[in-house]
Amino acid sequence: MTESFEQEAASAVEAAVASRKATRCVIALVGRPNVGKSTLFNRLVGRREAIVEDIPGTTRDRIYADFVWNGVPLTVVDMGGLDPDGEDAITRGIQVQAREGIEDADVVLFLVDARSGPTPADADVADVLRRSGKPVLLVANKADNQAREQTATEFYTLGLDELFTISAHHGIGVRDLMDRVAEVAPPETEGQAAVRGIPVAIVGRPNVGKSSLVNAILGEERVLVSPIPGTTRDAIDSSFDFEGTPMTLIDTAGVRRAGKVEQGIEKFSVMRSIRAVQRSQVAILVIDGAEGVTAQDAHVGGYIQEALKGLVIAVNKWDLSKEMELEREKLQMELAGRVKFVPGAPIVFTSAKNRAGIGNLLRAVMQVHLNREIRINTGDLNRLMQRAIYDHPPAAIKGRTLKHFYVTQAATSPPTFVFFVNDDKLIHFSYRRYLENTLRRAYGFEGTTINMQFRSRTEQQA
Repeated sequence: MTESFEQEAASAVEAAVASRKATRCVIALVGRPNVGKSTLFNRLVGRREAIVEDIPGTTRDRIYADFVWNGVPLTVVDMGGLDPDGEDAITRGIQVQAREGIEDADVVLFLVDARSGPTPADADVADVLRRSGKPVLLVANKADNQAREQTATEFYTLGLDELFTISAHHGIGVRDLMDRVAEVAPPETEGQAAVRGIPVAIVGRPNVGKSSLVNAILGEERVLVSPIPGTTRDAIDSSFDFEGTPMTLIDTAGVRRAGKVEQGIEKFSVMRSIRAVQRSQVAILVIDGAEGVTAQDAHVGGYIQEALKGLVIAVNKWDLSKEMELEREKLQMELAGRVKFVPGAPIVFTSAKNRAGIGNLLRAVMQVHLNREIRINTGDLNRLMQRAIYDHPPAAIKGRTLKHFYVTQAATSPPTFVFFVNDDKLIHFSYRRYLENTLRRAYGFEGTTINMQFRSRTEQQA
């Protein structure tokens, strides 16, 4: 029985763990306003994430979401409309925006409107895409009848080879389109193989001192530093050794909440930051010690939690704070109350200017990385969970009670546990949290997320 459970658990999480460890392929939705990019975005991710209105320019900020198609992990990004008559296009130019939009994409879906036919703006964007070297699929949207499918052939005049006719609103043709995306998606994105040792992403709001912190860690001016927010636009990898342990730092542009992300270069920097977190094992969330904790800091931490990564909090610019010891205690209490996404995340006070706290910061990263590698013996794990359930049985839901059969640790980095129960719908979020806290009290896991999966299995099967 135990062997059967172990085999089923391993197969259940194999694809999910592989998806988390791989760098996801990024799909960029590019096109004029009101061609249906947000509608296609919502169709792909299976939920109403993007605002959809029949008004040009509704999507003004970058919107992204992860999903899996035919086993291929993907990130889709709605870039917003490229408007040749808009103020932004006057200052930057439509071709500049198109280049920025495809720079970090692995596959580009160029959406056009099957109802209106090719336009000069479509031709401008197509000219850039043809020379990009990226896989580009031309997508004629709103082709919801046979007549529009036939007239969509006019878009071949744009000079792109592959044309797909779809209706994102009705779901027509989307499956064929995404099957082709999965075929052309690169198996491994560029830069993944260059990481050595522990990959560490440095993330945070703009102008909290991330680049200064990178330079302090490396002991040299490796990254451009400026008091102007947004100076760092690209993710830059820097490899080094600390106390015999190889690491790779990934410096990233500042991340803001979606409503604060401006059009142009900054919105693409956010995408790079998110991808840097995906490539990492441990993320350092940098907080400005002079400003304290903000709602945006917590939001950035949410990215790290969703990606199931380890977390270390660096309170930077501590040399700017007055009454340091009193302020330190106050800020620690504030962090404990507001930053709850990864329990036990180490908090390290640093000054990039004076290189203070750098050693403690890197030792914390090493410890969190070790915590992500903890593996628990199956027998000990089941005894722990049986005792926890006996001490605090789950409450009945609609007259039915959760029954626990078996639990196994299926993977590390992140620690992944599969629970076999009679019905996974009977798991209340509070009881899930209770079981997670039991694991943490017994084995630590400070500073790392825990991936808990519940699978239904009948008593006869068990």
